[in-house]
Amino acid sequence: MHSLSLKLTTRRFATESLNSTTSIYALIQCHDDLSPSDCQLCYAIARTRIPRCLPSSSARIFLDGCFLRYETYEFYDESVSDASDSFSCSNDTVLDPRFGFQVSETAARVAVRKGGFGVAGESGVHALAQCWESLGKEDCRVCLEKAVKEVKRCVSRREGRAMNTGCYLRYSDHKFYNGDGHHKFHVLFNKGVIVAIVLTTSAFVMLILLATYVIMTKVSKTKQEKRNLGLVSRKFNNSKTKFKYETLEKATDYFSHKKMLGQGGNGTVFLGILPNGKNVAVKRLVFNTRDWVEEFFNEVNLISGIQHKNLVKLLGCSIEGPESLLVYEYVPNKSLDQFLFDESQSKVLNWSQRLNIILGTAEGLAYLHGGSPVRIIHRDIKTSNVLLDDQLNPKIADFETGHLLQRVWNLYTLNRLVEALDTFLKDEFLQVQGSEAEACKVFRVGLLCTQASPSLRPSMEEVIRMLTERDYPIPSPTSPPFLRVSSLTTDLEGSSTISHSTNSTTTFNTMVKTDQASYTSSESSTTRTI
Repeated sequence: MHSLSLKLTTRRFATESLNSTTSIYALIQCHDDLSPSDCQLCYAIARTRIPRCLPSSSARIFLDGCFLRYETYEFYDESVSDASDSFSCSNDTVLDPRFGFQVSETAARVAVRKGGFGVAGESGVHALAQCWESLGKEDCRVCLEKAVKEVKRCVSRREGRAMNTGCYLRYSDHKFYNGDGHHKFHVLFNKGVIVAIVLTTSAFVMLILLATYVIMTKVSKTKQEKRNLGLVSRKFNNSKTKFKYETLEKATDYFSHKKMLGQGGNGTVFLGILPNGKNVAVKRLVFNTRDWVEEFFNEVNLISGIQHKNLVKLLGCSIEGPESLLVYEYVPNKSLDQFLFDESQSKVLNWSQRLNIILGTAEGLAYLHGGSPVRIIHRDIKTSNVLLDDQLNPKIADFETGHLLQRVWNLYTLNRLVEALDTFLKDEFLQVQGSEAEACKVFRVGLLCTQASPSLRPSMEEVIRMLTERDYPIPSPTSPPFLRVSSLTTDLEGSSTISHSTNSTTTFNTMVKTDQASYTSSESSTTRTI
């Protein structure tokens, strides 16, 4: 994924492949109306969505300004797919039914004619069409013709989108794209020596002015960065959470691929060996923190002071190098999902060990929710973020619902919850009386915690009591969340939308925006959301 980012510095399209035991192919396409910096930002946000798709071997992520896809086969020349192509319409009805379709059709024709990208606007309706650069002209035409038919189903709606295998089409009653999308290069024909001299002189003056502006902007930015660093340099230099960038760079063999432990939503994690021989986990953040260095450093100081046996300890950070780094304690065993979903490892954990992991995770969350000096609410908790130490005790790391969630809800509604139990524990359940019922109780408590309405979910203190006290009442789960997430699209006017795939299957999509910050921090004097 890092190599894709490097390729995007010179163009809006890139592909990459990794050939190992299982080959991986990836593609990123930014819309032609994005600037290079906006393209990089859109890709960075798309990368943070990848963990939601794991451990699936394929994914498609549509954002307002870009598209990211990965597969285990080379798919770059695919243009349409009846199984995967989808469209999405807003809920409100405001447009003349003709306009959305007509403008979308115009944008699609422009895109086919002008190399894969086109925009159009008429009577207050605007449209954008984009084909992936891996497609030829004919495949682009086929994809956009299908997209036009799909958005035609949204006519009279304020917005409509078609998200196909090889292209993207959107219309709206407001202008959502930048300019006309292309950086135009006008060819001026000489009409005489005088005209040529005037144009050459003008161009030279403009270059001088542009160079001066770029240099002054860079100097100003550098000065601001130095001022920001100066605000915390004394505090940082005296802090135990300080790590030198050069030290961490050498500790990870200069962020060698062989040292990579995994990739999370906010960055890549590497094994580092410090000069004293201590092993640490070094996270290389997706976003740099120079613009908010003081807030970032204060946050690290705050969280590094939180200690619990079931939480991975944050040891410190580096804020003075070319990129921001976080340093965590190293947990030698794999994450919980490796033990549960890897057939060769799934027999390692017996029921008592699994129950200990469940209780330890609950205790860690309960501490964060109410026992730590500052209350911290984790929005995402999943098996890949629960690490196991050398004694198989759980430690919560990065702070999505697991892939078993929908199946467990279905079995619960059919009163067949016992079918969700791990078959490797069958013999143990037969030998230990009551263990099967206890496991089903754990599932019920888990379903209570995933209900759609937050008001119906128990607190972590209640969860611990439900798991440990025999007579503590456990209500019946009643409100399952929306579980069938098929792709990531953009929010339509801030309202909930229903996305329809072309094979008539209705799915509820997760909505994201790229014109807002991808991560927000909601905090009061006592509560922080991470």
